[in-house]
Amino acid sequence: QVQLVESGGDLVQPGGSLRLSCSASGSIYRTYAMAWFRRTSGERRQLVARITSAGTPFYEDSSVEGRFIISRDGARNTIYLQMNDLQPADTGVYYCNSQTELWSWGQGTQVTVSS
Repeated sequence: QVQLVESGGDLVQPGGSLRLSCSASGSIYRTYAMAWFRRTSGERRQLVARITSAGTPFYEDSSVEGRFIISRDGARNTIYLQMNDLQPADTGVYYCNSQTELWSWGQGTQVTVSS
């Protein structure tokens, strides 16, 4: 069972930046497409960005394209989400998982964008 640990969330002002990290146990992690999900209050998790095992990124939420960058470091079993020009609509709890949500969810990391 892969364990996922997210970190890097914070309270930032609009226009600010954050870098989220997700570390995963288990070498099988390296063969899976991974993704970042966001859950806002009262809603289910939504896929924000995903990255193939080869490192090709896709942004499922068009509002983040050009502002967010998803990447992965196979040697560290870690994926990242660089978040630039943050807006209040980006507020939520961010989670990582395989693209097909194979594993148990971690605790997530809270991102709050507010002035």
